Amino acid sequence: MEKIPQGKYTKEFQEEAAKMVTEQGLSIPEVGRRLSIPKSTIANWVRSAKGGTLVKSKKSVTGEEMEVARLKREIAELRMERDILKNAAAYFAKESLRGTRS
Repeated sequence: MEKIPQGKYTKEFQEEAAKMVTEQGLSIPEVGRRLSIPKSTIANWVRSAKGGTLVKSKKSVTGEEMEVARLKREIAELRMERDILKNAAAYFAKESLRGTRS
């Protein structure tokens, strides 16, 4: 799974991720999967948000970088699915040929 480039996230991004857990009721692993961020990072942000100590990071990740990371992750999933289907098709084609030879 492609991840967002390692770096720092804006305070607003961190707050929104924490709100997804606290206000929307999503689980930390689910938010981590949706945002492609480690669940430990999300847990730290939630803990900091509850304590009121969520700090602004130095480098921000732009929307474009997040979109590129999401698309890369989607491409990787699609390639994996394609390869599985290719292998399955080859297997069944081979099996059907064996059954026709008597």
